Amino acid sequence: MTAHDAKQQNKSIDPRALTQFVERKWDEEIVPALTEYIAIPAKSPAFDADWQKHGYLERVVTDAASWGQAQRVQGLKIEIVRLPGRTPVIFFEAPATAPGSTDTVVLYGHLDKQPEFDGWRKDLGPWTPKYEDGKLYGRGGADDGYAIYASVCALAALDQQGVARPRCVGLIETCEESGSYDLLPYVDALRERLGSVGLVVCLDSGAGNYDQLWLTTSLRGLVGGSLEVQVLDEGVHSGSYGGIVPSSFRVMRQLFERLEDAATGNLLPAAFHCEIPASRLREARACAAILGDEVWKASPWACGQDGKPVLPVTTDPYEALLNATWRPSLSVTGAQGLPALASAGNVLRPSTAFKLSLRVPALVDAARAVADLKALLELDPPYNAKVTFKPDASANGWNAPDLAPWLAQAVNDASRAHFGADCAFIGQGGTIPLMNVLQEGFPKSQFVVCGVLGPKSNAHGPNEFLHVPFAKKLTAAMAHVIAATP
Repeated sequence: MTAHDAKQQNKSIDPRALTQFVERKWDEEIVPALTEYIAIPAKSPAFDADWQKHGYLERVVTDAASWGQAQRVQGLKIEIVRLPGRTPVIFFEAPATAPGSTDTVVLYGHLDKQPEFDGWRKDLGPWTPKYEDGKLYGRGGADDGYAIYASVCALAALDQQGVARPRCVGLIETCEESGSYDLLPYVDALRERLGSVGLVVCLDSGAGNYDQLWLTTSLRGLVGGSLEVQVLDEGVHSGSYGGIVPSSFRVMRQLFERLEDAATGNLLPAAFHCEIPASRLREARACAAILGDEVWKASPWACGQDGKPVLPVTTDPYEALLNATWRPSLSVTGAQGLPALASAGNVLRPSTAFKLSLRVPALVDAARAVADLKALLELDPPYNAKVTFKPDASANGWNAPDLAPWLAQAVNDASRAHFGADCAFIGQGGTIPLMNVLQEGFPKSQFVVCGVLGPKSNAHGPNEFLHVPFAKKLTAAMAHVIAATP
């Protein structure tokens, strides 16, 4: 008999009791704790250069660590680890209660947040939490301040029933929204304490709906930077020089034509594409069958021409999923050199700058993509304009390893027990740099990447919310998976 078989015979989970424990913990403790968390503008270092002076990151890690330490988890130790000049990390450890268990489960999340953004509903705001119809509104609750609370709650739920589990450690960072540049030094510093990692549970991802457990099987990479076009040393009268001085905006348009098909959004350089693995195509087809038109209808479409809604790039759910997960896409996320409408005179502006966010498929090397993008944009510029691309962020995507048979069984059992439906699989268009760090450091580890960012939860944007009923079920499901880990 293996250690896993012995543990399974030890004591099985009572799903009903587990659900009751988790729901009570969420209602009485976690929702109030997250309400306080949302009210703290703990922005990631990329959006708050004075984060040390402001102390918001310090406060949220202290609050979370204090809450965790008060929970009834056998042998739990929580500490805040600080490396000089770097954002703090919470590290917690709960020793194994399963006889013969040798591997470690790593539970990952983050507490730093994206900036405010505009467009919030009048009665909502990024730092003004509101609990309404099962949704906790405000910045960071779903992305993903809930992670440490859900992780510790899952362990407490198992211990409350006396269900054996492996050793579990938590790694909760405060630099994720800035690209996790502080995390690798912490992983190196804590590597020996992490131990032999058999399973990584990342709670910083999304869900296709709120009706079942969803596992993320791929993440796109990111290439970010600022592109500036300069044609003058100072602005000049557009009437006098229009037609003589090339508009910096028009030069910018020509540069974009090198990169993107304006009619379709397709990225033109082959280097930004990759062959999509057959297994991911099958998953996308299955996911499209589950979600149907909700793949694109879930977006908050504006009212377009003649009162009709704006249309998506494609209404085919399968193609839309591939566009958002395994094909590159370009977004302009900021601009400089463009006056506000109320103060825009008849002036040819000296320069235009755009902040670019290029998402690349999981199998495209981000560093190579940075070099290719810079060369493409700066080579032989129109009118010999001064064109400068300054990269400021890059991260490789991630393609999940195949699930071991025990884990495939565990996630399905967990989804059926707590959602009443099979587990589903989906790619995500976002980036979580830690996944590659951990996969490279622990190549034999299994991965469960999941989260609460379901339809309309709108992470990073206005009216972000945490779907609390789903979060409760996800917490219970994770307890189920942890208990099944050999």
